[in-house]
Amino acid sequence: GSVSTLGSEPINGGRMAAAGAGVSSPVCILVLGMAGSGKTALVQRLTAYLHSKNSPPYVINLDPAVHELPFPANIDIRDTVKYKEVMKQYGLGPNGGIVTSLNLFATRFDQVMKFIEKRQNASQYVLIDTPGQIEVFTWSASGTIITEALASSFPCLVVYVMDTSRSTSPVTFMSNMLYACSILYKTKLPFIVAMNKTDIIDHSFAVEWMQDFEVFQDALNQEASYASNLTRSMSLVLDEFYSSLKVVGVSAVQGTGMEEFFEQVSSAVDEYEREYRPEYERLREKMERAESQRQREQLERLQKDMGPVPMENSPAGSGSTAESESGPSALILTRGTLEEEDETVESDTDDVDHQVTEESHEEPAFRNFLQEAKQRYVAKSSH
Repeated sequence: GSVSTLGSEPINGGRMAAAGAGVSSPVCILVLGMAGSGKTALVQRLTAYLHSKNSPPYVINLDPAVHELPFPANIDIRDTVKYKEVMKQYGLGPNGGIVTSLNLFATRFDQVMKFIEKRQNASQYVLIDTPGQIEVFTWSASGTIITEALASSFPCLVVYVMDTSRSTSPVTFMSNMLYACSILYKTKLPFIVAMNKTDIIDHSFAVEWMQDFEVFQDALNQEASYASNLTRSMSLVLDEFYSSLKVVGVSAVQGTGMEEFFEQVSSAVDEYEREYRPEYERLREKMERAESQRQREQLERLQKDMGPVPMENSPAGSGSTAESESGPSALILTRGTLEEEDETVESDTDDVDHQVTEESHEEPAFRNFLQEAKQRYVAKSSH
């Protein structure tokens, strides 16, 4: 099924990406952020900016509950999953509906990977807009599957969109930063904080809070609450997190900060190649080993199920057994590891061969089964 191919798909994609040595591989930008932080508006602005630079991106929408998209999406989850139907059929509320829709879509994500691979020479960037409820993507199994599938095949980074106008209070700012920190550790990918809505308020105050611990403390001192005490100790913990954080101020409405944003993206891609790719290649090798181990076990089970065919019973049958034993082994070991082009050519013949070997084996195997059953029956009746 499509779920099983999900596991093997990133492996092939990864090989292609590695073969291109990152030159032609598109950069996947996962746009995450709290509800109302301006993710979709930012994706719209990035799309427009890239079109103006004659570098049209490949755009994927993963939000099943959005009414209208302000940008043209190459792949839209709403074409695959009907969100309202999911809610009706499974008896779910809005959040449960989004999670289930994303889970259903994740089972088809191998197909999305193939689309991206086909377009990798045409588009330099892949923009991925995620659902409004951030935890739906960051804390669900499907979000992890999608992130890992992309990251093990292409240079990938996370953009955390933050509503600057709502983070003017030190406590709110700190909770936003804590969430950003948790996503950084969860996704294990290069991370950019895009401070959005700089047309309403300049983001320099937030940058200063991150760079200068004392300034943040002064702002906190004006708020006397238990939360401010907690925030004070938290800010010490986050100091290390801030030091390596890429921050850029953008305005999705006015389009300011785009040049700086893409400068940060290119340095995040270097970071991916330097620090994250080896990790994902290790992950991919581990997956390949697990896959080949699974295939070996499957083959052993298959051979055990077939059982030895007695020579004196069917000399012709024993020949076909040897043949079919080599048949399925070759089939199992090549299935899923073929290059995409070969797979389309050979999959039909594979299936035919498989049928033929099954048929040629059916008669002697059935005879063998009858004989064993007879022996068991005789043994039982003799007791």
